[in-house]
Amino acid sequence: MKRAAGAMLMLMLMLNQPAPAQVRLKDIGRLAGAGGVRVTGYGLVVGLDRSGDSPKSLFTNQSLVNMLERFGIAVESDKVRSQNVAAVMVTADIPPFSRAGNRFDVTVSSIGDAKSLQGGVLLQANLSDEQGEFWGFASGPVSLGGFNIETGLVSVRRNHPNVARIPNGGSLLRDTAVGTADSTHMTFVLRNGDFTTASRAAEAINSHFTAPIAKAVDAATIEVAVPDTFLAAGNGVGFAAALESVTIAPDASAKVVINERTGTIVVGEKVGLSTVNISHGSLTITIKGALEVSQPPPFSAGTTSVVPYQEISVEQQGTGVVTVPGAATVGDIAAALNRLGVTPRDIIAIFQALKESGALQADLVII
Repeated sequence: MKRAAGAMLMLMLMLNQPAPAQVRLKDIGRLAGAGGVRVTGYGLVVGLDRSGDSPKSLFTNQSLVNMLERFGIAVESDKVRSQNVAAVMVTADIPPFSRAGNRFDVTVSSIGDAKSLQGGVLLQANLSDEQGEFWGFASGPVSLGGFNIETGLVSVRRNHPNVARIPNGGSLLRDTAVGTADSTHMTFVLRNGDFTTASRAAEAINSHFTAPIAKAVDAATIEVAVPDTFLAAGNGVGFAAALESVTIAPDASAKVVINERTGTIVVGEKVGLSTVNISHGSLTITIKGALEVSQPPPFSAGTTSVVPYQEISVEQQGTGVVTVPGAATVGDIAAALNRLGVTPRDIIAIFQALKESGALQADLVII
């Protein structure tokens, strides 16, 4: 348990270091219209070795009858007894800037009581988006990363044999690409909307191109006018590439994320603490706030100033006292608790109490 607490607290300390270097705009957002398309379809996987849906799956029987009728074969649905067929949902994410004729991977998932899709082949299934617009179709042999073997009362199962993929199983019939060569304006969209980050992005774009071409419209949208030099050359693609390469330092909210099931705690670098005393079982944490005088070196141009000073002391009965001088941060507390070998469950409880008391200056998210 101490080893788990040490690993968790080391993660917290790493995340409590100063913000990383600047990042490219393409890493935190995208050009409007450049997103992919998520499509869904319904189909049948055939060729299974009696591991498909049972006759109790009425929708599978009806789908099989409808498919056979397309080939001029009339069969009553209540007479169907095949267990070599499974009804599946087909899902896929079509990459941005895809052209008609491109291939993409699809995923098939059983919706009946099939035992396994191993060895099956997906019959042609139409794929549509959430508005019902048709984008293409999927078909082909399925590929599993697991298996399900049953022999009498003994069964061996690995991974999820009811979910499979078809590499390049989808065929696109429409373009998803967005033209940029003749565009006079472009819109850049941040993945995580933030007013500070959007403002910094607009300022960085204007500075990079030495012209006031960008304006933050809201927390997630930056409108950018294509410079005349790129328009005259018809080089919208070059401008888009240059735009995506602009670097900024994105802002982030102070946040602590706790996963109680795994004992994982992730702490943002902007998280702060107020002066507070904590008593948890045999553990006592004291954070003292004070003021100290900062004296400049002799003959310097500096001035004497008063700066806040905080000190943490952590005491556990029978273990001793650990004192952390300097500014009190979550990382300081983590280091002190780590030296005492406190369990992850205790640390989670302490952070929850800090939030309730108002001493934790951050959002607390429990997942």
